[in-house]
Amino acid sequence: MKIRLGFLALMILLGAASIGKAIYDTNVFKVNHVNVESSELPEGEELEILQITDLHNKVFGDENEKLVRTAEELNPDLIVITGDLIDHSTEQLQHVFNLAEKLKAIQKDIYYVSGNHEWENDRTEELFQGLRERNITMLDNTNVTFQRENTTINIAGIADSSTDHENMKQAFEGIDNNAYTILLSHSPNVVTKYDGIQADLILSGHTHGGQVRFPFIGAVVAPDQGLFPELTKGVYQVDSGSTLYIDSGLGTSIAPVRFWNQSQMSLLTISDSNEAN
Repeated sequence: MKIRLGFLALMILLGAASIGKAIYDTNVFKVNHVNVESSELPEGEELEILQITDLHNKVFGDENEKLVRTAEELNPDLIVITGDLIDHSTEQLQHVFNLAEKLKAIQKDIYYVSGNHEWENDRTEELFQGLRERNITMLDNTNVTFQRENTTINIAGIADSSTDHENMKQAFEGIDNNAYTILLSHSPNVVTKYDGIQADLILSGHTHGGQVRFPFIGAVVAPDQGLFPELTKGVYQVDSGSTLYIDSGLGTSIAPVRFWNQSQMSLLTISDSNEAN
């Protein structure tokens, strides 16, 4: 009898701890710091990029004040948003527009590419127009040159490839192949869909890191990859020579819960690989 009661108490304790962990991971975000080295940057130079992805219209604090305050404290050189700002079922866009305005007030260089949920929502064009009106640079199937002091890089972007809205050729049209190149792609599966992508760094989201993970197992399922996916979150080296980084994102879809997979945005520091030599 005592053994049964002890086992029951242990199960209740584990259940309560799991619920607490899920609530925390879903509603408290962290900043994931990632270092990337490249010989293509000028000696001694570095660039800090804040990546925001897969918000799914979630709000952290009053009008996302927690996100905005963190972005302001990090003070990156630029901000990139890699899709799914909204969910497929989102009806009100004001939270997203307010966030765009507040981020724009602290950083003028903000670049955005669409995700699958933008294309699955009935208010797609209204969202895109609202972002343009707030001077968010949309990089769906196009590219820009970004310059800061002695550092010049290319930033290319594609519309969501998981819904076949991308145009890779158009995205890289006229690009300077001698400069460090970043590709913004909502879905990381672009690296299996296309061979030889001419980008040094690919920034993606989409997977939510699996959203629900377990110790020793990792992600159980991810969009477009099925059970026990290989590309879920973190840094991967691609056969073409590119570095792929998948941010597990801030929001949720299907089920409003994360487990063993805390909400996050990422601060990537790209530095001269020769600096330490």
